[in-house]
Amino acid sequence: MLFLVVASNLKAQQIPQYSQWFWNLLALNPAHSGIKPCQEIKAVYRNQWANLNGSPNTGLLTFSTPIYVLRKRIYTPRQGAGFKIESEKIGPFTMNRFNLSYAGHFNFSPDKRLSVGIAVGVRQWIFDKTKVTTLTPDPVIPESNSFVSPDASAGFWWNDKNYFLSLSFMELTASRWKNISNDSRFHFHTFFSAGYRKAINDKLTFLPFVLFRIPPKGPVSMDINAVFDYKNRIALGFGLRNTDAVNVVLQLKIKENFVLAYSFDYVVSNLSNNQFFTHEFSFAFGTCKQKIMGKTICPLF
Repeated sequence: MLFLVVASNLKAQQIPQYSQWFWNLLALNPAHSGIKPCQEIKAVYRNQWANLNGSPNTGLLTFSTPIYVLRKRIYTPRQGAGFKIESEKIGPFTMNRFNLSYAGHFNFSPDKRLSVGIAVGVRQWIFDKTKVTTLTPDPVIPESNSFVSPDASAGFWWNDKNYFLSLSFMELTASRWKNISNDSRFHFHTFFSAGYRKAINDKLTFLPFVLFRIPPKGPVSMDINAVFDYKNRIALGFGLRNTDAVNVVLQLKIKENFVLAYSFDYVVSNLSNNQFFTHEFSFAFGTCKQKIMGKTICPLF
């Protein structure tokens, strides 16, 4: 009775979050599909709040490619496509997602571009009752079950030579949790992000980023990141997430096409008393050719 009176509302993470989001923008916005004139494949593994029983463990794979068509004029709209495969486990729940994405890219000058994208696919949601323990049998908790529902997202992207603005909307279908809960459902989420590139000299570039995760209920999550890129070979960054942690990220570019990265989150929320850290690893391969060696050209777009 006391719990029902005091806990008037509960808030929880419903969409996976990443500390290295600025290195994989297709994970947040389908308008980034095929934005570069080359193919890119990226993989991420995130162990959030390591050693906490039931904490989120997330795997992500994205692929992006331009759609090559004959362009009649220099500013003829371009097209791009991609896909996203995502899997996350949180306590008794498992989420598997597959999306196909398409984007149109409209240049207003050699550097100014507007992109509009949409992603559609399916999501599998699984509930495992064996991972839930109660003091006495609870009739409210259903049996183990799973369901598949449609999934969709949309996004807009604008960039100039040295900055970008991104707005995307996820969970557009707002599907109910069939055979798992009578009242629960996926909720519409909004993401806004921006980034800027400032060349300090020919070897060092400063890249600040900001991301707002806006859920329908609960606090807004904000990421602020500052990355220093040296000769487009090694990057070191620092970040703050207002609801959770501070982090440090390190990226290493191997030769021209392979990229490895690692981030470490030091939790500063109430979980910090138990010293639960977050680890995130990523790998990327791209076919883009660097025009000027040793200088950061446009690492994001």
